[in-house]
Amino acid sequence: MEKKSFKKWITSGTVNRNLCIFTFMLVPVTLLLVFTYIPFAKMIQFSFYDMKYIGSREFVGLKNYLEVFTRSDCFRALKLSLYYIVASFVQLALALYFASVLSFKTKGGGVFKGLMFFPYLVCGIAVGFIFKFFYTRGFVLDTVLQWCGFQLDNLPYWLKDTNINNVSVAATSVWRYMGQNMVLFIGAIMSVDSTLYEAADLDGANGWQKFRYIILPSIKTIIVLNMILSITGSLSVFEPPYVITGGDFGTGTYFVIMNKLAHESQKVGLASAMAIILFGLIFIATMIQKGIERYYLGVGDKDPIRLERKKRKEEKALLAKGGVK
Repeated sequence: MEKKSFKKWITSGTVNRNLCIFTFMLVPVTLLLVFTYIPFAKMIQFSFYDMKYIGSREFVGLKNYLEVFTRSDCFRALKLSLYYIVASFVQLALALYFASVLSFKTKGGGVFKGLMFFPYLVCGIAVGFIFKFFYTRGFVLDTVLQWCGFQLDNLPYWLKDTNINNVSVAATSVWRYMGQNMVLFIGAIMSVDSTLYEAADLDGANGWQKFRYIILPSIKTIIVLNMILSITGSLSVFEPPYVITGGDFGTGTYFVIMNKLAHESQKVGLASAMAIILFGLIFIATMIQKGIERYYLGVGDKDPIRLERKKRKEEKALLAKGGVK
């Protein structure tokens, strides 16, 4: 067998293909390592130390993790995520409703789509300042409510009253992200086969029946994706409470408290432990949600790999039942 020269080997199709793959992967993988994986590994390391950004470090083991669950501010911040989770479901419901309406021929539909999607294009910091003035005593919201007949003295302090301020701040997320989810839903709805709607019209189906039996089953995967993104995002809210209230009056979310501990109190180890715990909570919540959706909603049942595995299991069970070894 003739031995290939280096020139022939390096110019062969297999080597060229592998070189192309390696070359195109080198830059993104390097960026991921430098800016994601290595910092994440360092953060895990920092979570076991009592340390500041500059100065000596003392190894404390799991003390930082225990302190996260014993500190009242950290635990209370986790409970605030429930406000944003509820707001995310309200946001998804509204987005799905408007998407179902605007996916079909509607007068002025293009204008409505643009107006509803516009808040998502605005910077989160700018949105925070907009609502900071919107909720300020005697400003926009109070003025509009006075036009409707309410007395200013009877209106609550939207950002100071602990009974309502978290609801007020969470509502800003509904305004900002509803348009994004609506566009995703519209894209999914428009990909549904139009002949299904024609058949439904012939059968006399109304709008609700079309939504329930055609639209909802067809876009189940997109709904699940948006739910996962909304719930995980609700656990890591930062911009609205940080800009609107600065985390005061009981509105400090988990990320806001983490920021204060890391940058104001210089408790880098404790803040790193908070970040690791948050990562674990998001991972657990995602797995639980995906499990529920898979076994109770049937999401992912049409995955080719899973179907092939299921087919093989059925074949093996059939062979075993027939006595074939």
